[in-house]
Amino acid sequence: MENRITKLFGIEYPIIQGGMVWCSGWRLASAVSNAGGLGLLGAGSMHPETLLEHIHKMKEATDKPWGINVPLMYPEIDKLMEMIVDEGVKIVFTSAGSPKKYTQMLHEAGIKVVHVVSSSKFAKKCEDAGVDAVVAEGFEAGGHNGREETTTMTLIPQVRKATTLPLIAAGGIASGQALLAAMALGAEGVQCGTVFAMSKESSAAEEFKAHCTELQEGDTMLCLKKMAPTRLIKNKLYEQLKEAEDKGASADELREILGKAASKRGIFEGDLDGGELEIGQIASGIKQIESAEEIVCRIMAEYEDTRKRLL
Repeated sequence: MENRITKLFGIEYPIIQGGMVWCSGWRLASAVSNAGGLGLLGAGSMHPETLLEHIHKMKEATDKPWGINVPLMYPEIDKLMEMIVDEGVKIVFTSAGSPKKYTQMLHEAGIKVVHVVSSSKFAKKCEDAGVDAVVAEGFEAGGHNGREETTTMTLIPQVRKATTLPLIAAGGIASGQALLAAMALGAEGVQCGTVFAMSKESSAAEEFKAHCTELQEGDTMLCLKKMAPTRLIKNKLYEQLKEAEDKGASADELREILGKAASKRGIFEGDLDGGELEIGQIASGIKQIESAEEIVCRIMAEYEDTRKRLL
């Protein structure tokens, strides 16, 4: 398939693996890139020295295009961006902040810049900031989410009207049928998080992956709206947070309930009761753990079959 997204990144298929905390290490990212998609390292859960190690391993594991997802709230962001430039990284996805500060610097280093948005208003600001493409993410997605609670099917056509930038759809996408639907709405590619978080190469705990395959509709909910809205699996920690939120708890009180490294406890260490378990709604439709290559091949096969059936 050839379109603006595949041309922009030099990839075979318009499938991007989300740069997810505690899931997106070099094994997953390189496997997706080697399968013809675009793999992303998730810098949000890595210290700079850890990210540097993963960058070096990526260079050994694949000669295909790959990139890094950088949350702009990262505590050592300037150091991180300098390292990314020094290491010759070619693609950076930014999120959770304004891309305006770093886009020019990254462009001067020959780096493609993509920003994740949850509204058409922010997509337009991204175009003004000069980014190369945007990811429009609906609130079905796992992890940190938009406050607007706009679904992917509602968001994509509105972002398409608001900007001329190449558009990537995200949120609730794990199949070829969803890829075709996203493209029908105006997207030129998709970013998939949950299905890759549950893959064989994901660095998430095996207990976490297995638990995700058992989820039913309604087993994830958006919470922590006084901090950063986050989609979580319902567990003991979620119930404590929800009870506190219902009583009007402050952001500081919610942070105290979460404790330190809550997402690491849940996703990376497999604490299914006391950890923060971030995953998207589409997990309820994923019942087996596939390899990254199997996921990419399945999505493209489903896309072709569905396209032919509908034509």
